[in-house]
Parts: sequence; C-alpha cells; structure tokens
Amino acid sequence: MIGIGFDIHRLVKDREFILGGVKIDYPKGLEGHSDADVLLHALIDALLGSAKLKQASDIGDLFPNTDPSYKGISSAVLLKQTMDFIRKHKRSFNVADVDSIIFLEEPKLGRYKRGIANKIAHLLKIPADRVNVKAKTMERLGPIGHKKAVAALVMVVG
Repeated sequence: MIGIGFDIHRLVKDREFILGGVKIDYPKGLEGHSDADVLLHALIDALLGSAKLKQASDIGDLFPNTDPSYKGISSAVLLKQTMDFIRKHKRSFNVADVDSIIFLEEPKLGRYKRGIANKIAHLLKIPADRVNVKAKTMERLGPIGHKKAVAALVMVVG
C-alpha cells in the first residue's frame, strides 16, 4: 500500500529548526503547535495513508492542534504514537520504503540528509537504506522561495 503526505510551515525567529527529528543549525525555526517538524508531519500523513485506517486518515485526526497536550511536543514522539496506533489497528503493517523531498531555499541540507534518513529509519525501526531524503529549492518562487516557509512531501510504501 502507498501513502502520500505533505506539510508546510512558516519560518519564524526564536524557534529551533527541527527536521526529520534532527536539529538544524539555522537562525529560524518552524512555526507550529508542536515542534513543527514538517518532514515528520508529512511522514505521519503518508503512514496513515498507507495504512488506510478508518479511525484516522491524517495527523489532525490523531493529534489536533487544538489539544493543549500536544503544545511543543516532539514530532518524533508523535511518529512513535502513530506507529503504535497503526500497529494496534493493523497488526500486519510494515514500512517497506520511505521517499521524501524537503522544499526550502536555505539552509543547504547536504550535510544533514544522511543523518535525517538515519534518524527516520531508527524511529521507524527499518534499515537506513529504506529511507531516502532529498532537498530541493523553489528557485526563489513563492513563500518557500522567499525563505518564509519550508515544506515536505513524503511517500511511504507499506
């Protein structure tokens, strides 16, 4: 089964920049109710899409941003809770492959991509060679291209 997830968040001052569970050295971070990790949020949506559960189809079904208990929470914790939820309702679910694209102008992610892939593999308990992380600019177009936002697109094969 295949699932696709997408997320986008604004870049703001006075926040840590967390991407794929990894702290990125950058003077801005992502705005959101949790730690706003766009990559893990898109991954959660892709996992739920791949699992095709009636109980939850996206991250907002499991972790509504109106619930104060999720304020500032690590998206790695949300990912673990998502996997626990999926496995509770679909015991045979396994992640075969993860492919992702992060859309941002800066910082350049070349030195972070392998670490991000390894972190995701660790969180999902799958081999690191099953996770691919790519980064693309938007050629200075739109809010991402003007360094106002970061987005991620993820596909999961389960």
